[in-house]
Amino acid sequence: MKQLMLGNAAVARGLYEAGCCVISSYPGTPSTEITEEAVKYSEIYCEWAPNEKVAMESAFGACLAGKRSFCAMKHVGLNVAADPLYTMAYTGVNAGLVIGVADDPGMHSSQNEQDSRHHAIAAKVPMLEPSDSAEALAFAKLAYELSEEFDTPVLLKMCTRVAHSQSIVETSPRVEPEMKPYEKNIAKYVMMPANAIRRHPFVEERTRKLQEWAEAAPVNRVEPGRDHKIGIITSSTSYQYVKEVCGERFPVLKLGMAWPMPEKLIRDFAASVSVLTVVEELDPIIENYCRSLGLALVGKDVFPMEGEFSQNLVAEKLGMPVHTGRAIEDPIPPRPPVMCAGCPHRGLFYTLSKNKCTVLGDIGCYTLGAVAPLSAMDMTLCMGGSISAVHGFNKARGAESEGKTVAVIGDSTFMHSGMTGLANIAYNQSNSTVIILDNSITGMTGHQQNPTTGRNIKGDPAGKIDLESLCKAMGFNRVRVVDPYDLKACDAVLKEELAAAEPSVIISRRPCALLKYVKHKAPLRVDPGKCVGCKNCMKIGCPAISIKEGKAHVDATLCVGCGVCEQLCGVKAFG
Repeated sequence: MKQLMLGNAAVARGLYEAGCCVISSYPGTPSTEITEEAVKYSEIYCEWAPNEKVAMESAFGACLAGKRSFCAMKHVGLNVAADPLYTMAYTGVNAGLVIGVADDPGMHSSQNEQDSRHHAIAAKVPMLEPSDSAEALAFAKLAYELSEEFDTPVLLKMCTRVAHSQSIVETSPRVEPEMKPYEKNIAKYVMMPANAIRRHPFVEERTRKLQEWAEAAPVNRVEPGRDHKIGIITSSTSYQYVKEVCGERFPVLKLGMAWPMPEKLIRDFAASVSVLTVVEELDPIIENYCRSLGLALVGKDVFPMEGEFSQNLVAEKLGMPVHTGRAIEDPIPPRPPVMCAGCPHRGLFYTLSKNKCTVLGDIGCYTLGAVAPLSAMDMTLCMGGSISAVHGFNKARGAESEGKTVAVIGDSTFMHSGMTGLANIAYNQSNSTVIILDNSITGMTGHQQNPTTGRNIKGDPAGKIDLESLCKAMGFNRVRVVDPYDLKACDAVLKEELAAAEPSVIISRRPCALLKYVKHKAPLRVDPGKCVGCKNCMKIGCPAISIKEGKAHVDATLCVGCGVCEQLCGVKAFG
């Protein structure tokens, strides 16, 4: 049956049709929907893992047991899972194992623009790279065939535009292979040096065989063109831009296998055109490979290293007509991202800003605490980085910083990578204050459950980790819980813990305002007769509050009655 399908949903459908039985993932935009769609198939066991490393190791365990498995993550998530990935390249698999990784050119929701193709090359594992939903489905199925034929994990690389675009796919029934028997094999699966050194030649030979396969594989294809003055090698979403701009004018070598690449196919294609051009987003992976073959080409000397491409960018660089479209008469005012109305993080960050704290931040919705008018965050690095960094910061600066420096981290991020940093503080004893922002959900990626929520991926009851007990068990005597809507309490607790002469944890607990089960109070309103236009209420950056005719105004369609603004009003105009 043909249907319109999101790229990520198409991957999930491919996993289903291929007989995948176990999926363990960590949510990360733009990969999240793969697992959210896969869980709709009752034949597949799906779970959210605490982090990407755990997810990949769980998926490996399932494939070792004899069932096809999968895990998904975004590009920076693959960094976290690199440890098992690089060794799985040596062990190989039992049943098929596919790893979905989604890059984010343009950094729509990421802290960098890294190119995951580097991981495939460095880990020496094959990578498939679909360019639309139909290929996403087909390549997911093909990945299992390659995994089992060549005894290797396979990377399936998506990117934001392919993951979040829709195109036509044709679905097929599920075919579930029989469970492969598990056989003890110490030489293959126990990667101590003596065994690993014997597996390395296997990896190199496998790469050679995969390259041979790539030469004739239909995922790599030459599309003819009328004008051989230019020949274009491209892949992924760049292929779509090239075809939209050029149509059938120039011949195109479309690479569906990002690694290893087909040497002979590339050489033959290059010989058939006058000027070889490589169109690829981010790093010059294809370009550098072609140059290593001694081929002259046009690549990153023309096309940018940064950001997403577009039809107009490709057209401009190829000397083709650029369609400017129609300009709007009035410029659209900028709309910077802000925390939602009623966000529980707002009161806490206001308190941090008021106390002029140095705030080492982490990855999540709360990163918006760095945005004006709060401007209450000094650093964001990676998942869990805040806690480790505050320890190092205080060890370096000592008493000078201990009384005014904090780490902030979300509940899901704490489960992901915060516990080891907290253990470091407990073990090496820096006088550091850590604030866990517990909004009872994984907010930034769209409300996924995590080990602190008591629900699994389907919303069913699951094991729940008690943050207070965990922190105490890790050696913290001072563990405080505050309601971030209560500004006076937040201020008092923050001052007390910063003044304490030992490590401490503050848990700022209030569910995300967007959760369906959260019951809100009636929207507040402003009495214009009392309001003096002082704009104190604007200091929290709530999108429900604006100034109209010199007076504060509350948008009743946005306000959830959290009362934070009311606490800032010296004339009691809110009510």
